[in-house]
Amino acid sequence: MTTTEAPQQTRILVQTAAQICEEKKGEDTRILELDPIDAGLSDFFLVTSASNDRQAIAIADEIEHRLKKEFGVFPNSVEGRRKGDWILLDYVDFVVHVFLSERRAFYDIERLRKSARPLTPAEFESELKAALAARTLAARNKAAKPSKPAAPSKPKKTARKTVPTAKTTVAKKPAAVRVRTRKTSVKA
Repeated sequence: MTTTEAPQQTRILVQTAAQICEEKKGEDTRILELDPIDAGLSDFFLVTSASNDRQAIAIADEIEHRLKKEFGVFPNSVEGRRKGDWILLDYVDFVVHVFLSERRAFYDIERLRKSARPLTPAEFESELKAALAARTLAARNKAAKPSKPAAPSKPKKTARKTVPTAKTTVAKKPAAVRVRTRKTSVKA
């Protein structure tokens, strides 16, 4: 799958989630770009390891919080948060797996998805930047191309010049002014 096949928005979300994993000291973070034929519904798996269940929960919570806050995106499903040994956040276009180190070694998702292309967050980020730069360049080139020459316009008709004439003005009578007086009574 090439960089242009997955929507750019999905790539940005995956990159943000990977950065959060790095910030929260997730270990051996990998992004698996899934083969479209083999993958089914998702384009990416983000896999990271935590040294204990509290760290795994903290990583998953921060990913969920930041994606909601910055992009307005909620996971379709969240599994395993209570135990914390394998937390799965399903965002449909990508799935985040936060494992305890021993669980990750046991399940070995990377081996199960042999057709997936593994990427480190740095490799993924450089591909994303290159794709965004190419897209920006293409947009600039498209805007710089001259558009079709406009058809020659017909000369506009000019308004006739008229000689000003003296206008007679009628003076308006001033409106009647009503004065309101207050009646006061004097008590003796």
